Amino acid sequence: MSAFSLVARNPTLRMIGVALVLVGVFNASTYPYQSLIAIEVIGLSKPHFALLLVLASVTAVASAVLSGVIGDQHGNRRLIALIATGASLLGMALMLAFPSPLSLILCHGILMPVGSSIFGQLFALARLAYPATEGRDGIMGVVRAGLSLAFLAMLLFWTFAFAANIAVTAVYISGALAALGVTTLVALSWPRDGQTTWTETRSGLNFTQAFREIAAQHVLIRLLLLGAITSSGGLYMTVISLVFDQSVQRGPADVALYVGLVAGWEVPCLILLPYLTRSLNRSTVIALGVTLYCCHIIALPLLAASPLIWGMTLVAGVGGTTMLALPIAYYQDLLHGRPGTAGAMLALQKLVADVLVALAFALGTTIGGYTTVATIGVAIALAGALGLYLIDRKPA
Repeated sequence: MSAFSLVARNPTLRMIGVALVLVGVFNASTYPYQSLIAIEVIGLSKPHFALLLVLASVTAVASAVLSGVIGDQHGNRRLIALIATGASLLGMALMLAFPSPLSLILCHGILMPVGSSIFGQLFALARLAYPATEGRDGIMGVVRAGLSLAFLAMLLFWTFAFAANIAVTAVYISGALAALGVTTLVALSWPRDGQTTWTETRSGLNFTQAFREIAAQHVLIRLLLLGAITSSGGLYMTVISLVFDQSVQRGPADVALYVGLVAGWEVPCLILLPYLTRSLNRSTVIALGVTLYCCHIIALPLLAASPLIWGMTLVAGVGGTTMLALPIAYYQDLLHGRPGTAGAMLALQKLVADVLVALAFALGTTIGGYTTVATIGVAIALAGALGLYLIDRKPA
């Protein structure tokens, strides 16, 4: 409750919490259905859609890193945030007004990935608005829970909406409304430079120095380890529909229910997580969490046909919470005084995780089946967790 009260009393943290709720609405409205819209509605070929995903990944990482570094160099975080949210809004407008392959490429390949940098920027602002170490995990958990809750609510909404035969392209309406809401919120409530209650020290680094800071050995190795750990989340989202599809007892509705239950458990766990970090350091809690999460990944192909599989949603929710919330504060402490760059590390972490998921999937399906994929993915994640735990026992 102290974290709730801190967020409620601080206007900047309150704005960040509302913005993340809207980001959750936007993400749940657009990302789960982009492949269906691209291939079945717009008519993009599967190879071309794969190239679109590569373009989106490169754009997202580049925009996140550049916005973080420039923000640390010069400030102007409000302007950078407006550019990001405006890009998402423009992407939604293009798909609503001129649905076509070109609009799809511009929207999903460039504009939405640029807009995704707002996630790291919001947490950079949270670090500036609440610089104290004590209680920060609780605050990050509370504001991050808003995104998860909104994501779950929108998934449920669209499940019923599609059952009522609403066109799948209607997701761009809710996406546009969410993007408009975030843009308006940033324009009206994001603190302007020179008018904040805190004093921010500019990094004074040029681009070469800033990138060298990211590539420093003690930073890079932790980025790779956290990428290995969080690859377990990407692996889960990759294999669950395939595993359930192979089971006679399961279908698409079961996939939606399972994913929804996992997301639902994450919300209270995000709020309760700070109680663990009071007595254990973050790398230890992350290691414990990913171990639980790996149990649920291994259980997917083994228990898919059993009613016991539904009990694994709680295991996944508890374990996955550590990977959602703790890396944010971890990077902020690792790159002390560089809140923008620390936020951009989340995008780089996702890139590492996506590459490892692709490798695990390719290798696993070549030598075995989905159980093999899950085993390889679990081995990668546990190796990352062990490595992070061991390396954090020594000074950076």
